Amino acid sequence: MGVFGFLRGGRQERAGYELYCQAVAAARDPYFYSVLGVPDTLDGRFDMVGLHAFLVIRRLQALPVPGPALAQALFDAMFHDMDLNLREMGVSDLSVGKKVKQMWEAFHGRAAAYQGALAAGDAVLLAEALRRNVWRGAAEAPDPAHPAALARLALAQDAFLAGQAAADLLRGVVAFLPPAEAA
Repeated sequence: MGVFGFLRGGRQERAGYELYCQAVAAARDPYFYSVLGVPDTLDGRFDMVGLHAFLVIRRLQALPVPGPALAQALFDAMFHDMDLNLREMGVSDLSVGKKVKQMWEAFHGRAAAYQGALAAGDAVLLAEALRRNVWRGAAEAPDPAHPAALARLALAQDAFLAGQAAADLLRGVVAFLPPAEAA
């Protein structure tokens, strides 16, 4: 079907896809990998994309209708893209569905942990959740300052997103703070 098949759904799907693409671009900032030591692996990149997508979804869910529907469109775009990427990496058709389901479950688990910490404004709780998820399976434990810095950055991004105009978000336009400035 490809991305163009996915985008036939309408304006909301297009806006969700645009928001997702902007979250991916923000998640690719070299600062995460070179300064904060996020593993530059498929898992590390998935976690950074997931964190940025989650922050936008959180903002959209706080909006009146159609915000929650746009949040769902962003989520759908994310996992459609994950499906396409797995196929492009050569994962067999029989395994793609299972792998996407595992990614979906991982995203929801992380989102629940991040949501609680963000709602409480608890940087320590958020840093612990980020350390558990972002650096899981890393060859060595992260410098304790790195999860704390990523938590501060996520809190700053969350506050920055809260100040963005609903009209822009509903059109598919989102801005992220440069991580070097927010950390």
